[in-house]
Amino acid sequence: MSKEEVLLNQDINFKEVRCVGDDGEVYGIISSSEAQEIANSKGLDLVLISPNANPPVCKVMDYGKYRYQMEKKQKEARKKQKQIEIKEIKLSTQIAQNDINYKVKHAREFIAEQKHVKFKVVLRGRESSDPQGGIDVLHRVGTMMEDIAIPDKEPRVEGRFVAWLFVPKKQEKMQKTK
Repeated sequence: MSKEEVLLNQDINFKEVRCVGDDGEVYGIISSSEAQEIANSKGLDLVLISPNANPPVCKVMDYGKYRYQMEKKQKEARKKQKQIEIKEIKLSTQIAQNDINYKVKHAREFIAEQKHVKFKVVLRGRESSDPQGGIDVLHRVGTMMEDIAIPDKEPRVEGRFVAWLFVPKKQEKMQKTK
């Protein structure tokens, strides 16, 4: 049974169930047909809450209203989630210092906007057999970024690239450095 699939009303066919009302009333351990009669008399649904309990637990409630409230909670939780945006800046092992300065300037702007920045050094040809040149370039960049960003681990070799991720420092720390 998947997480979304819930047994309702006549689909519940256990010998005995522990039945609870929507107002907190406890009916105790009764047969599933008696629980269904209680739900019908109140004009509500019988919903299987905990099928693995011994005996299984059912609740008498308005299932449509319950599902609506759950969907509303999930939407609210999704709204509150923070999406992390990663900006990628590509470099090469033969890059000049003024080009590094220019790219770091843009990276600092992204960090100020609370975005993560991933520097990637592209290794071409024979450079991929010895990625140390790319790592050296990233360390030069790292010294320029250390006042406003925190490096995530160490530079990593990822196939034809050497990559290093920088995340913004916390707001309080950035305020003190200014």
